[in-house]
Amino acid sequence: MHRSHLPFRYWFIAMHLLTSTKKSFSSKEIQRQLGHKRYEPIWEMMHKIRLAMGNRDDEYTLDGELELDDGFFSTETQKEEKQDKLKRGRGSQKKTKVLVMAESTKVTSCKPNEKPRKVRCIKMKVIPDLKAATITPIVEAHVSSTSKIDSDNSTSYVRLNEIVGEHHHEVIDTRDIAIVLPWVHVAISNAKRLISSIFHDIKPAYLQLYLNEFCYKFNRRYFGENCFDRLLIACLKTNTDFRRLNG
Repeated sequence: MHRSHLPFRYWFIAMHLLTSTKKSFSSKEIQRQLGHKRYEPIWEMMHKIRLAMGNRDDEYTLDGELELDDGFFSTETQKEEKQDKLKRGRGSQKKTKVLVMAESTKVTSCKPNEKPRKVRCIKMKVIPDLKAATITPIVEAHVSSTSKIDSDNSTSYVRLNEIVGEHHHEVIDTRDIAIVLPWVHVAISNAKRLISSIFHDIKPAYLQLYLNEFCYKFNRRYFGENCFDRLLIACLKTNTDFRRLNG
C-alpha cells in the first residue's frame, strides 16, 4: 500500500486502535493520539486503511441463505444540490442509498429473545439508485450463483431470480421485518448509529469507506487479537493511491 510520508509506526498504531474496539475512531482523534500536527495525512491514512478493508472483503462472495434489503444513510448534501428545495423521505438529498446483504441461516428452534436467523457475514454497498439494472449486477458480483435470497417485494429485485439459485420475495409488514429480515436491519441500524455518533455528517463519496470498516470488523467479530494481523496483511496487499473524491 502507498503510505505517503507517514512513519510505519503511525500505521501500526492506527490499525491497532481500529481493531481493538467494535466502534471506531475519527481521524481527528487518531491525530490527537499520534500527536501529529497536520490533519490531512492522518485523514488520508485512515481512508486508505478503510479502502484496504473493503478490498479484502470484496475477495469473498456471500453464499447460502441470504437476506437482502436497502437502507438510507444521512450524508451531507452535495454542493450542486444545496440550492434545491430539500426533499423529504427516501428521495431526500441528505440520504444516500445502500444495498445490504447478509448471510443468514434460519434457526429451526430459537430460544426466547433470540433472533430467528443466525448471521455470518455481511456486505454493504453504496448505490446511486434503486433500479433493478443497478442492483442486479452488484448482487451478481458479491453473491454466489447458488445462493437463496430472501427480500421484500420491491421492483428493485425483480431480476434476482436470473442470477441466484432461488429468490423468495414477499410483501413484508413493518412489524414482521425483525422476523423475516432481522440481520440486514440490525446492520443498518448499528452502522447508522456508529457513523452518527463518531463521524457525524460525512460526504456521500466517502460513505462506502466507512461502511467498509463496519463490515470488515463485523465479519471478523470473533477473530480477537488476530484481527490486527489480518488487517496488516490486507493493507500490505492493497496498492492504492488514494485521492480526495468529489461529492
